[in-house]
Amino acid sequence: MTAAQILLPPKLVPVFTGEAMYRGAYGGRGSAKTRSFAKMAAVRAMMWATEGREGIILCGREFMNSLADSSFAEVKAAIASEPFLAAFFDVGETYIRTKCRRIYFVFAGLRHNLDSIKSKAKILLLWVDEAEPVSDNAWTVTIPTVREEGAEIWVTWNPDRKKSATHKRFRENPPDGSKIIELNWRDNPFFPKILNTTRLDDQKNRPDQYDWVWNGGFRTVVEGAYYAKGLLEAKEQGRITFVPRDPLMQTRAYFDIGGTGARADAVAIWIAQFVGQKINVLDYYEAQGQPLSVHIDWMRSRGYGNAWVILPHDGAHGDKVFATSYESAIREAGFDVLVIPNQGAGAASARIETGRRLFPRLFFNADTTEPGRDALGWYHEKKSNDERNIGLGPNHDWSSHGADGFGLMCIHYDQPAGAASPRERYRDRGRSSGGGSWQSV
Repeated sequence: MTAAQILLPPKLVPVFTGEAMYRGAYGGRGSAKTRSFAKMAAVRAMMWATEGREGIILCGREFMNSLADSSFAEVKAAIASEPFLAAFFDVGETYIRTKCRRIYFVFAGLRHNLDSIKSKAKILLLWVDEAEPVSDNAWTVTIPTVREEGAEIWVTWNPDRKKSATHKRFRENPPDGSKIIELNWRDNPFFPKILNTTRLDDQKNRPDQYDWVWNGGFRTVVEGAYYAKGLLEAKEQGRITFVPRDPLMQTRAYFDIGGTGARADAVAIWIAQFVGQKINVLDYYEAQGQPLSVHIDWMRSRGYGNAWVILPHDGAHGDKVFATSYESAIREAGFDVLVIPNQGAGAASARIETGRRLFPRLFFNADTTEPGRDALGWYHEKKSNDERNIGLGPNHDWSSHGADGFGLMCIHYDQPAGAASPRERYRDRGRSSGGGSWQSV
């Protein structure tokens, strides 16, 4: 008997090799995830039927009101694409089964059919496509229904939220022995030219959504996000990577100041080093409602006890509760402190434009700056709630604290030709000067 050749993206071959109860792939559009898993589901059905096994392959999605909402069309197309599969299956308008009638495909929505799914007998394979929105309850109820010896569970999805039940169950903490990979358009050798045209158009005209749609990123940016393009380019150019700390260069800590108490704004801290023409962003921290001592403890625990602390203008103002300032308290904790004066009207716009211009210089340490990059990807303009859709400046939400600290870092770095000297631009109350000197940065 001649062995059939199955065409798959090479990255998927190890997923379907050997034994595993859980197999899956996540990623963006154009990766051939769904078509590949549909094809392999048909291959599995053919193998099991040939071995004399009987049962069903349950193809589930979170919502399914009709076959049009299911994976039916994908399985049908996958079978038609391979002559050896087309000869083995009986495919009708509303059903797919092996010609020997040992294996049937069943299509169901998980959200409203949990009770009926629990009663399904002989589930040999559960494949959940578009699995991102599947609830934890649906997984909890559905997974135990797959109990036949040698049965498997397959999961394919486009990531959206880090807090989704699918992400937590199959990516953040995958089951032992599972084979689950990331698969994107670059991994698809059959990626069609017409789809690439769409991809390039999105990359050019919709950069705020590109990483989520095509690269399998989380939906960490919103339409009109100020730094969406910069983040996309940084990722594609390999500037979100491992960035080591240079022991010979000064470490800087850029604060956006919040306060104490449950309703206070968050405190954000960016840790960076300026190395030649590069801005190496080493770390990010954010906390809400905590006293200053908690922030200082974090810096010391991460090895930033000798960092130069740079504060926005309100760092010199007294705390409304404790009648002291961040500047004086941090200085008393043993740090050198610089306060950047109020930049006046248009300060927020200046921070944004400076940040955008300097983004090509930025290198982010991938593992420690992710929450800060999430904030940058979300930071966007507020629009008026009428037909005029007028821009009202940066939206003040959870992302603005990290974005403001980032903007402070960029403003501090930026010293264009012809600008006032640092002595005239920045106020540094040095400990040795009694709090009144002006010093160069």
